[in-house]
Order: sequence, then C-alpha cells, then structure tokens
Amino acid sequence: MREFNSAAFGLAWRVIYKIFRNPALLAPQLVFPLFFFTAFAGGLSRVDNLPGFDFPPGYTAFQFVFVLLQSAAFGGVFTGFGIASDFEYGFTKRLFLASPYRGAIVVGYALAAIGRWAVTAALLTVVAVAAGMNVGGDGVDVVALYTVALLVNVTALLWACGVAMRLRTLQAGPVMQMPTFLALFLAPVYVPLDLLEGWLHAVATVNPLTLLLESGRDFIAGRPADAATAFGVTAALAAAFAFWALRGLRRAEAAG
Repeated sequence: MREFNSAAFGLAWRVIYKIFRNPALLAPQLVFPLFFFTAFAGGLSRVDNLPGFDFPPGYTAFQFVFVLLQSAAFGGVFTGFGIASDFEYGFTKRLFLASPYRGAIVVGYALAAIGRWAVTAALLTVVAVAAGMNVGGDGVDVVALYTVALLVNVTALLWACGVAMRLRTLQAGPVMQMPTFLALFLAPVYVPLDLLEGWLHAVATVNPLTLLLESGRDFIAGRPADAATAFGVTAALAAAFAFWALRGLRRAEAAG
C-alpha cells in the first residue's frame, strides 16, 4: 500500500510541477473559466429580469455554478491531454516499467487533475466574490457544491484518461474535449430548465449534468436540493468511467 501511494503521489507531483512551471500549460486552465464567467455573468446579467427567472442570489451566482463545474470538467480533460503527451514522448513506457502497481498511474493522474483544478476553483471563487456574488447557502451547502464539482473533475479525468490510454496520441484531444463540451452546453447554461424550449429542453431534461447544475444552484442559493441524487449520479458516472479508464490502461499495456 505504501508503494502504491508513493507511486500515485509521485506521478501527481510530477504532473502538477510540470504544469505550474510552464505558462503555456497553466494559462488555459486559468483564463478560460475567467473569460466565460466574465462573459456570461457580466454580458448576460439582464437575463435575471426575464419573466419566470427566479434565483434570489442573482445572475452572478447562477452563472458561477456553471463555470465552476465547467472548469472542473475541463481541468480533467486538460490533464488527459497531458497523459496523451506522456505517451507521445515515451514517458509512459518508462512509467509502466517503473511502477508495479498500474492502478496507481490512474490514481496519480486523478490527483493531479484535482490539484490543478483546485487552483482554478480558488481563483474563480475569489473573482466571483470580488464581483459581488451573493451566497444564500450555509457552509454545508458550499461544501456540497464544491464536492459535486470535484467529482465532475475526477469523472472528466477518467473519461479523458480512457481515451488517451486507447489512442496514445495528442490527436485524441478533440475526442476527449468535444463530448465534454457538448454535455456542458446542452444543459441549462443561461436560464433555468423551465425557461428552455423545443429540442434543447428535451435534451437538457435527460442530460445528467442538468441535475448537477440545478443541485449546485440550489446549494449556493440555500434552497432544498436533491443532494442524494446529485451525489449518486456523480458517483455512478465516476465509477463507470473508472472502469473505462482501467480498461484503457490494460489496452495501453498490451500495446507496449
């Protein structure tokens, strides 16, 4: 167990160190969420005057929840890009030879994804509070919101990891990113689900991220939330994609 933990934390530290000493790798994970938050919360602030829009904390908090989950998902996907890069440059082959516990490789990358997203989440939170975001929930609600976002981060990493392990090239980037992007933006991003119409409402209704978004917004507003279902859905997604990632790991081992 000690060797497993050492391998996982060692890999996580290498990935995080590599990211934070390279501005080209660090900038996207910090700039994109801040850009989206500024564009949505600022440029669309009049949306909270629409009939039927009922969110007491205001539009800034409404959009903060989406951007927080978006940053978590993209943080996992960006870490997946790093996994693909490690394959292209031969680091993963050396990692396979050095680590007798192959599961520690997936755990190490997951810890790295959490570490890099934690910095983004902290910066995004500071900016949102400075912009006057209202928080109606108590400490338990806030912890629940960030826990859901953390699970989204891990789930996105496991998805991207499975893709990277199977394709083992940076050209797999769009395969990792596009489904994540579509899942995020086919949810109620700009207005509540009840205000969506047509096919977008139909798709958002069955999109599991809709439940996570609405639960997160209930948390930040201090309203009753279906926390058990939200955590159950994220845990189920994480478990499914953990299986996907470990199967990809076996394929990568078989490919040499």
